[in-house]
Amino acid sequence: MRRDDAYGRIRDLVVHRALEPEAPLSERGLAETLGLGRTPVREALRALVRDGLLVVHPMRGTFVRQLSFEDLREIHEMRLGLEGLAAYLAACRGPTPELDRCTEALRCFDGVADLDVLQAQEAGWAFHEALFRAADNSRLTAAYEALRAQSGLALRQMPRYSADRTRAAVREHLDIYAAVAARDPDVAQQRMWRHLAVAFDARLQALGVPVRPQPIRSDSPQP
Repeated sequence: MRRDDAYGRIRDLVVHRALEPEAPLSERGLAETLGLGRTPVREALRALVRDGLLVVHPMRGTFVRQLSFEDLREIHEMRLGLEGLAAYLAACRGPTPELDRCTEALRCFDGVADLDVLQAQEAGWAFHEALFRAADNSRLTAAYEALRAQSGLALRQMPRYSADRTRAAVREHLDIYAAVAARDPDVAQQRMWRHLAVAFDARLQALGVPVRPQPIRSDSPQP
């Protein structure tokens, strides 16, 4: 459907910060830019408002949503629930060939001195997506898909990881995979929780926000 096409393309513009958050969105301008009719663009804008990526200010127009700290906190807590469960289920069922490939891609960044932070982060996102498919639960994946756009918008508004944090994140992904491969769901879930909590704390520290203790216990010390 043309509305779905418009939705996906406008969502990408929002997540990749190609639209000015201070300027109201022009239905006509977007239609001309995308080469689509105004009706599918109008319907897509309504859907994006419903999904939390845009906000309507009466008498002013429709704007890209600027997420507050509370928004970031809620997204983080949702990720803990969804991705922790995905790691648990993936470990119950075992790694898929896709998850194996994503893990091999991450290993290429492990211990690299001159690290390409952006490429390593993209490999990390691919790992998370493959983990959900390995969980083999369509409803869980649908819930993740609904959150992913807001999560992407949140990450775009936060500082990029440092090279040191990115290296640590690569190792955390590899540790999660090791628990999945060992068919240890409890450890896989704990490692995912720890990975997300540490990542969120790093983002907050970069923003100058005081870090609050996370109610996540770590798994058993590694030998």
